Formats: sequence, structure tokens, C-alpha cells
Amino acid sequence: MSSPALDVQAARAPGPAAGPSTVSVPPPRASRAPRRARAWRRWLSPLAVVVLWQIASGAGLLPERLLAAPSTVAATATDLIAEGVLPTAIAVSLQRVAIGFAAGAIAGVLLAVVAGLGRPGEYAVDPIMQMLRALPFFGLIPLFILWFGIGETPKVTLVALAVSFPLYLNTFAGIRGVDGKLAEVARTLKLGRAALLRHIVLPGALPQTLVGLRQSLGVAWLALIVAEQVNADAGLGFMINDAREFLRTDVIVVGLLVYSALGLLTDALVRLLERRALSWRRGFLAE
Repeated sequence: MSSPALDVQAARAPGPAAGPSTVSVPPPRASRAPRRARAWRRWLSPLAVVVLWQIASGAGLLPERLLAAPSTVAATATDLIAEGVLPTAIAVSLQRVAIGFAAGAIAGVLLAVVAGLGRPGEYAVDPIMQMLRALPFFGLIPLFILWFGIGETPKVTLVALAVSFPLYLNTFAGIRGVDGKLAEVARTLKLGRAALLRHIVLPGALPQTLVGLRQSLGVAWLALIVAEQVNADAGLGFMINDAREFLRTDVIVVGLLVYSALGLLTDALVRLLERRALSWRRGFLAE
């Protein structure tokens, strides 16, 4: 028979299930509040430039015929919005960019896939793309006018051509940069060419493709500025060109600021898409 003291000790002794469990507590994440509090410092230098600009204009150091004062630019932007001129111009330019970007993006990615998946495709596609990439935009405008007339087609085609090159180059580099071990895994799993492209090649090239997407959006607005300067009757470029004829520097600055704002907005949208599509990389990046 066991003694009562041993029974009491056995009852008090914790078993394996009652023992303290090991819980891995993740380290506390650094607070983002200080980082957000410091974000306003990025606006100090732009605000300083605007203040100096206004002071120089008010003191007469910067004549109105050369560059309108910020207060004049703000008043002009308000008037253009109230009259409906600026919203209409933005809508026309956005339509041109959207159509041209969609066509150029599809062409650039498809050509990159053809060139990236094998040497025959590279030999057929890459030399032509490299030669076209070196052509200046202004040199193509007369040829496009002869081919497509003076309507919307040459403007959209110019944007599409400009968009296709950054996407082609980055997607091609991304495809060629996919780890060869993944291809061996695909052969082991007996994946077909379509499944290889869908599950391995395109996901592996996605980070580089998104970089090309951001570059393409910036180039799209640059190409649009060039396209809308020639034979345009609507859009931001037409508004700027018309203001140049009447020495309206305030309207010109408004148009340029709208171009910049639209470029920043589209870039922010791509960055949001990048964070969503590449969420798996957050574990490798510092917060």
C-alpha cells in the first residue's frame, strides 16, 4: 500500500498535460505612429518651394509672363473647374491613356512571353523590339499621321507603343530570372506548357512585371503629352498648347500639375496592387 504522503505528492505533481506549455510569442511590432508622424516632413521642401515662388512673384522677381504666381494658378484652376473645361480635358486624356495603355500592356506582356520562353522567340522578337525602342516619339508622329490620319488613332497608338517597351523589357527579364529548379519541379509533376506558364513562369516574373507596369504608366503620360500637342482638339495637351498661344502661363502650370497628379495617382494604384499581389514577400521585408 502506498503511503498517504506519497498519494498527496502524486496528486499535487502536475502531469504532462498540465505542465506549462511553450508558447511562441512574436516580438512586438514597432509602432507605426512615429513613422506616420514623420511623414509630414516630406512636404516641407515642396511647401518651401511654393512659398519662395509666391514671394518671388509678389516682389516682381518672377514676371507673370514667365511664370504665374501660385495664387494665380490656384484661382485659374478653380475657374477652369467651375467652367467645366478642366474636367472635360481630364476625361478625354484619361480615355486616351486607358485605351493606349491597355493595348500596349497586352502587346508588351505577350511579346515578352514569346521571347522569354525560348531562344527562337527571342531571336524573332527581341531585335525588333530593341530597334523600335530607340525611335523618338516626335519622329513617329508624322508617320502615324500619314498612316492613321489626325484623329484619335495616332495618339492612342503612340501611347500604346511607348507603354509596351518597359513592360516587355521587365517581363522578359522576370521570365528569364525564374529559378530553374522550379522548372525541374514542373517536369517532375509533368505539368504542361500552359500549366508551367500559369503556375510557375508568370508568378515568378510578377515582381519584375509590376516594376515595368509602374514605369509604363509614367511613360504613358509622357507619350500622351507629346501626342496631344499635335492636331488635338481636346484634352490636357490641347489645353496647354492653346494656352501657350495666348501666353497663359497659369493655364499651362495647371495642366502640368494635373499631369503630375494623375501620374502620382496611377503610380499609387499600382503600388497598392503590388502590395496585394506580392503579400507573400512581407515576411522578407522590414516593416
